[in-house]
Amino acid sequence: MCGIVGLFLKNPRLQPQLGALTAQMLKTMTERGPDSAGFAVYGGAQHGQSKITVRGLEESQRKDFEAGVLAVSQKATFVFRDDHAIITCSDEAEPAVRAFVEGFGHGVVFVSSGDSIELYKGVGLPEDVAARFGLSEMTGTHAIGHTRMATESAVTTAGAHPFSTGPDQCLVHNGSLSNHNTLRRQLVRDGLSFETENDSEVAAGYLSWRLSKGERLDEALTASLSDLDGFYTFVVGTRDGFAVLRDPVACKPAVMAETEDYVAFASEYRAFAGLPGIEKATVFEPEPQRVYHWEHAA
Repeated sequence: MCGIVGLFLKNPRLQPQLGALTAQMLKTMTERGPDSAGFAVYGGAQHGQSKITVRGLEESQRKDFEAGVLAVSQKATFVFRDDHAIITCSDEAEPAVRAFVEGFGHGVVFVSSGDSIELYKGVGLPEDVAARFGLSEMTGTHAIGHTRMATESAVTTAGAHPFSTGPDQCLVHNGSLSNHNTLRRQLVRDGLSFETENDSEVAAGYLSWRLSKGERLDEALTASLSDLDGFYTFVVGTRDGFAVLRDPVACKPAVMAETEDYVAFASEYRAFAGLPGIEKATVFEPEPQRVYHWEHAA
């Protein structure tokens, strides 16, 4: 049992409240996932610039880490939040910076990259994880979050959601896949790599693999209905929006709310209680096997 939240802002005036609203929604899902949590926030994209999120960086390592990044990207900038760091660099320098991160060692690992995504996750109660990274103060256009109750693997930061396996793409999942090991082997043969044994990371990799072949997100999600065996609710974050998909049985709870100002997703309705204007929202349960997709104009 896990909890999912998502918030897509149509009204730019709400962007300063994105983090605070998402943090409150995440807190309400504590009972569905008290062992670890994570969230992805989208916003602040700048032309020609890439954001890279890394985790596991101790304060004593920051000086050497910064020096190493600046050696391959002199104009890189840094934002540190607890043991995570957001590196902003030019698009041209992104491969070199990522290579440095992956070779740095000392428990420091790559988390995500893209024009606008910042991804944070950790072990602990969702409220504590959100506070650790200052989610309530973050701004942006949309966000997704997840609270985890580990049932098939250990409680670790690596196993927490979201999983990001492609530029500005991440996935959170409530459910279980039965054929993820077979699919993992196929994806590894096609050049993908995985950090964990989590079935949700395989689902994220599967979508990235299909998108890399030129498919649209709705096409990739539709294909997953036949390629992924199990029960699941997916919420997928992208640079410009987010998408929702439930399996044919749709046994995992899901509810959505839409107003003129936003679209919200949650595993339970009570997560919407603090959203502005929720009393006027259109509230509905997403249908099984149907892709729901919202995005900002490019």
